[in-house]
Formats: sequence, C-alpha cells, structure tokens
Amino acid sequence: MTRIKISQLDIVYLSYDEPNCEQNWQHLQSICPRALRVHGVKGSDAAHKACAQLASTDRFVTVDGDNQLRAEFLDQEFSVDLDITNSVLSFAGLNSVNGLAYGNGGVKIWPQHVVENMQTHEAGSGDSAVDFCWALDYVLMPGVWSDVLINHTQHQAWRAGFREGVKLSLIGGELVRDPQQWRASIARNNLNRLTAWMNVGLDQEQGLWAILGARHGVYKTMLTDWDWTQVQDFDHLDWIWDRELAPLVDPLTDPFSLCASLGLTLRDGLGVAVAPEPFNPLQSQWFKDLNAMPPRTEARRLK
Repeated sequence: MTRIKISQLDIVYLSYDEPNCEQNWQHLQSICPRALRVHGVKGSDAAHKACAQLASTDRFVTVDGDNQLRAEFLDQEFSVDLDITNSVLSFAGLNSVNGLAYGNGGVKIWPQHVVENMQTHEAGSGDSAVDFCWALDYVLMPGVWSDVLINHTQHQAWRAGFREGVKLSLIGGELVRDPQQWRASIARNNLNRLTAWMNVGLDQEQGLWAILGARHGVYKTMLTDWDWTQVQDFDHLDWIWDRELAPLVDPLTDPFSLCASLGLTLRDGLGVAVAPEPFNPLQSQWFKDLNAMPPRTEARRLK
C-alpha cells in the first residue's frame, strides 16, 4: 500500500499558449501559493521534463494551463494498493463543454525518474508520439478534482476537440483505418466519449467549435492520408486552423454548415452515431444530466 499526501508534493502549473492560462494561474496561486510554474516550453515531452527539473520532490503534480484545480484536492491523501513506483497517477477533470469527466486535461502525479527518462510526443514515434497513456504506465485515480476549461476562444475549443478526436479514434494508440475493423476494435468507453465530443456542447460558449474540432480530427485521422502523429505539434495545428479551416469557414461566422457536412461524411464513412446537426442546447443538457459519470471509487491500471 502506497500513501500519497498531496501537501507533501510539489505542484507545477504547466502552461503553453492557452488563452485562459493567466487567470487559471491566478486561481491556482490563490489556493496554493507554493505552486511552481513552467510556461511556453514547446513540445509536451520537453515541457514535462522542465517540470521534473523544477520540482524538488520525487513525485510532483501537474496542473495544465486550461485546467482549474479544485481547492479540496490540496488536502487529499490517497492510498493505492498497487505498485506505482513507475506509474503516472491520472485524475479525472470535468470538461467545460461536453460534461465528460475522465483523464483528458486532468491533474496528474508523475514520478520524477519516469519523466526524466521518457521519450514521448516530439521525442517519440508511433503511439508514444500522441499521448503519454500509451507509452507510460497509467493508474486511473478516484475522484474529479479539477475543471478543464477549453472554451475561452473559438480556436482553443476547436483545438481541444480536434486533438481529442484524433486520440480517441486510435486503437491502443495505433491507427486502424478499415471502418469495420475499427468499429469492432475501438474500446467502448472511447467510442462513447468520441460520440459525446462530436455531438454535445451547444449549451456552452464556443461549444460548436469543440464539436467541429472533434469531427474534423476524426475525419482527418480516419478518412484521409494525413499523418496523425502531427497532432502533438501545436504549430501544425495552427497551420490547419489557418490554411484548411479558414478558407471553408470564416472563424468569425457560424461554422454550423461545415460541422453538419463533416457529420454526414463520418456517419457514412465510418458508421458512427453522429448526427449531422449537433445536439441543441436542451438536448446537450439532457445528455449531461442523463450520462453524468460517477467518480471512480478506487485506483486501477489503464492497461
């Protein structure tokens, strides 16, 4: 049995270019004055290594730039009946657009030595190039301890949806483009989350842009020859936003038509349950009320 007391761990705020990162940093400072910060380091692998170098404790907590920590997390002590010597502890965060609560964007606890030796994202290849969870040993922890605020701007919402659309389309971190094999292989939880990303959120500001981003990410991953590992490169995502999306939809106008068109293409090409028109605000709220996910009650390994 390993006991993790949050008050004994360094808290590192990790931001890059999130439009709400300064206000989230101010919030974290208000509840945790001892928090440290890493800002503007390009590449997820390099940025997390910078956190490990800054931290003075063997394990450290990261709070992402679009993530607002709940104060009660700081007083928690967790008991884990697993060998977590080399494990990343992943806590659920509540998504501000679609109401999903899982590891995406949530708080993480990292062993310093694991971060210092890992080769992921810009330093990795294949499954390790797009997400930590495929390359490292992840333990899913109980509770929802933060709010993942992805809808401060249109671009932020689109990018969050796009990146998760790509990642949730993968099977064990690898690409399976055959639609029949894909539908038979994708994990049920991932398909459910992907469906929510592509349909739910019109009751929130910029929610349509997150939905469009998710559909766009799935489309480029599954129905084009795009190199999906580029999802880890934020400069490349900016290029897609500026060069691919802008000619189709003026970012200052309603992207509803493109969203509906992508929905039809994904429904016909992949056979996924995506409506051309996303859920309206009332339907989105109904979905969240109906599908509110109970917090995990005990730690378990992701794989």
